[in-house]
Amino acid sequence: MAEKNERPIKVVAENRKARFNYAIDDTIEAGIALTGTEVKSIRNGKTTIAESYADSKNGEIWLINANIPEYLQANRFNHEPKRPRKLLLHRKQINKLMGAVDREGMTLIPLKLYFNERGRAKLLLAIAKGKKLHDKRESEKKRDWGREKGRLMRARG
Repeated sequence: MAEKNERPIKVVAENRKARFNYAIDDTIEAGIALTGTEVKSIRNGKTTIAESYADSKNGEIWLINANIPEYLQANRFNHEPKRPRKLLLHRKQINKLMGAVDREGMTLIPLKLYFNERGRAKLLLAIAKGKKLHDKRESEKKRDWGREKGRLMRARG
């Protein structure tokens, strides 16, 4: 019997500063409601989610300020690059996220935008709390010490 040709997970955009600026508590995978030109533009790989966040409005979670540039071949059927996009989640997940944001002062930060093995655009959403300046310094010290320790171990043999 012939096996299906499974696609690997393809990461399109990653928020690398998020782990430095936020203490990440939990992550959830969410789908995104996109138009056809947005999907084609994301596949080109020019998308940025670095300054974006998620917010709740009317019992739904929306991705705000994510930049998906216009698809050049779409001419008049193009989309707005920074429009709010609805995130597709189960009601239980939405209630959990909204509760964390309202009660505990947490923030919803996108970590990765990728295509899963079925070819669907997914967003890895983190429930996070902003780090203070001293916390950022501490994580920088840990990172530097890890690098130095690796160099010493390599030099030692």
